[in-house]
Amino acid sequence: MSDPFDGTERSLGQLVASATAEMSALVHDEIALAKAEIRQDVKRGAIGSAAGTAAAVVLLFSLPMLSFALAYAINTWTGGHNGNGGWNLVWCFLLSFAFNVLVAALLGLIAYSKFKKLKPPEKSIASAKQTAAIMQNAKPHPRPAQQPALDKASVVARSSV
Repeated sequence: MSDPFDGTERSLGQLVASATAEMSALVHDEIALAKAEIRQDVKRGAIGSAAGTAAAVVLLFSLPMLSFALAYAINTWTGGHNGNGGWNLVWCFLLSFAFNVLVAALLGLIAYSKFKKLKPPEKSIASAKQTAAIMQNAKPHPRPAQQPALDKASVVARSSV
């Protein structure tokens, strides 16, 4: 019969150490993968946010042109384009301004109604309070009294059973 410790077989301690090292490497690799994915998502989000902000700025700066176009369109619709005069441009611009205020008020009302429906995360708050209450009342487990040191022969005999 061959010796079980001839160099090809590893001891239990070596196996545990190897498994621990491999598990640690796996956890580190998983963390690195999660960081890479989050970094990529943050980069995409930043680019999307910058593009959205740029679009909003361009739209904001184009609103005066829309107001001018609306005012001149009202003037044209009321007969100003063929030399008959139409409405005075002052009234056309005031009507254009009133339309913009109406649209802004409508959007503000929609935003207000959506924000009014927001609620705090009640389940998360309740869970956190429950966990805090449990942890506040928790007492540490007493450590077992240390047993006297055993001789090596009894440990080997016990582990082989």
